[in-house]
Amino acid sequence: MEHVNDSVVSEFVLLGLARSLGMQLFLFLFFSLFYVGALLGNLFIVFAVIVDPPLHSPMYILLANLSLVDLGLASTTVPRALSDLLTARTLISFHSCMAQMFFIHVMGGVEMVLLIAMAYDRYTAICRPLHYLTVMSSRTCVLLVAAAWATGVIHAVSQFIFVINLPFCGPNNVGSFYCDFPRVIKLACTDTYRLEFVVTANSGFISMGTFFSLMVSYAFILVTVRQHSSSALSKACVTLSAHITVVVMFFTPCMFLYVWPFPTQSLDTFFAIVDFVVTPVLNPTIYTLRNKDMKLAIRRLGRQVVGSRETSP
Repeated sequence: MEHVNDSVVSEFVLLGLARSLGMQLFLFLFFSLFYVGALLGNLFIVFAVIVDPPLHSPMYILLANLSLVDLGLASTTVPRALSDLLTARTLISFHSCMAQMFFIHVMGGVEMVLLIAMAYDRYTAICRPLHYLTVMSSRTCVLLVAAAWATGVIHAVSQFIFVINLPFCGPNNVGSFYCDFPRVIKLACTDTYRLEFVVTANSGFISMGTFFSLMVSYAFILVTVRQHSSSALSKACVTLSAHITVVVMFFTPCMFLYVWPFPTQSLDTFFAIVDFVVTPVLNPTIYTLRNKDMKLAIRRLGRQVVGSRETSP
């Protein structure tokens, strides 16, 4: 990246999350607890899916990849925010800022496709149970995961190749505690109206369209199940409630950050914290507490750990 453009800006200024020492300590503790929770929760899901044979199914393979993405999103922004809370000057180098933007959008693109794949998996399991093993085969699951990661990379590269070549000659205040395409583009020393529209369409309109499509698909599943029996409808509601909660938590901040026409610094900061700090720790919590198979997996792993300790000399 050393010769990609003629920028004279070698570093960017990030927004300080708090001015008072008390608020800095509070946010540091808050971010630390949630980040540790995200690490432990998401790593546990990945570990459980790998070592527990009953979880070797498409739904849980997709869930393990979702946990990896949540872990990546949190790790891309939270450690940097923690270090900035302990320093007086919140500076980030040009290269680090570009890398942070790239990986945020890789992970965001992957999560978007994974949520679509998980909705398709639930549709097949609930509405076409007799064809589930045929439709959601191991090959199909691998293709969906590969498509998710490929889409994430394409989604990030399609914006990154334009931003990395922009001239930056000042000012260099990003106006947020992390780097993102819409904020960095505004700092370029050239007309960026078209590029801003591309970023809004790529990240905002696609997020909005995907969100409403997923909501319609979940409603279609519930309507289809309702035609069969009320008991099946209640079971479907329990199954889909976790998925709907995760979809709402992921897409709501995205739509506000990239599409909302009246952005404010406080609102952007709030939704960014929800997206990068809160959601990565709530997703594993939702899927473990609301999922019977995950609860059974926790018990099996717990018994294996206790058994290994009892048999060890």
